[in-house]
Amino acid sequence: MLSDRRQRVLAALIEEYVSHALPVGSRTLVENYGLGVSSATVRNELSVLEEEGYITQPHTSAGRVPTDFGYRTFVDGLLEKELDADDNADATQAAIEEMKKSATELDTLIEQTAAALSRFTDSLSIVLPPSTLSLRLHQVSFVPLTPHRALIVVVTENGQVLNRSVEFGDPVSAGDLVSLQELFNGVLAGKSFSEVRDSLDANVVEAFSGPLARLMLNELFACLNTGESSHARRLGLTALMQQPEFTNSSSLLPVLQVLEDETVLLQLLHESAAAPGTVVRIGSENNSEQLMGVSLVARQYGCGKGEGIVAVIGPTRMNYARAIRAVRAAQRALEDE
Repeated sequence: MLSDRRQRVLAALIEEYVSHALPVGSRTLVENYGLGVSSATVRNELSVLEEEGYITQPHTSAGRVPTDFGYRTFVDGLLEKELDADDNADATQAAIEEMKKSATELDTLIEQTAAALSRFTDSLSIVLPPSTLSLRLHQVSFVPLTPHRALIVVVTENGQVLNRSVEFGDPVSAGDLVSLQELFNGVLAGKSFSEVRDSLDANVVEAFSGPLARLMLNELFACLNTGESSHARRLGLTALMQQPEFTNSSSLLPVLQVLEDETVLLQLLHESAAAPGTVVRIGSENNSEQLMGVSLVARQYGCGKGEGIVAVIGPTRMNYARAIRAVRAAQRALEDE
């Protein structure tokens, strides 16, 4: 547990680093943040914060920058405060309220919400429409074509029939596909993905943990996402590319490769929305190694058939307070529609 003074020093360092993307020295903190202590005291506090893993020094002569652990401590404090006290004064809330007045349909509101999120956070914004989460399955069939290839056939409760071809690196027997088909239908039939996610017990989670089951689950997500209406709305790629961390295209390419895969994106958002409230994943907390240079702020909106997800993705050096406020404002706008 950090002392109040160390919390203030850490918060000041993060604010300065977010603003300028440069390592922060003790003199800058003393001169700009009114900490009420000497430069020597701040240097001592920075040394302790570095020893405990909250900040790091890129070079011997440089200032300090936050670590993922430091960001996590800072963000946990923001989430505890709920940031509601100044929501009404935040420009994001006012802009989204104005945007709602001009949106005559949900699709328009989703597009405008994504645009507002990107504009106010300088990050990539993502809004997942309710249809992806609420689509109910009637039956799933795995049809073997060859030992290395099968066909997924999905029948939804509203009568849609979707299919997708799956390739296997290793041969898969027809018996294995039959067993997996029975598992999927036992868990998924008559339910939406959001209901399945909320009701999975330990035994079912273990059953889906095998490589073949996970592969087929991923392919099932991709199959369900073939309808244009279920695609996530993504805006703000240019804003993401303009961040100092991504001026070199090679640093952004791994992120883009992950985010362009609709199945991976859906999984990322579904996993993030599984927890209540606003979810923040910082750098190394992401399951994918390719996403260790970015942070995700996500929140579920609506419930039942109207359930969707709103999120922003940006560098770990994002303005977390602004991102959390923006995502919450967007959630309220979409729920009130």
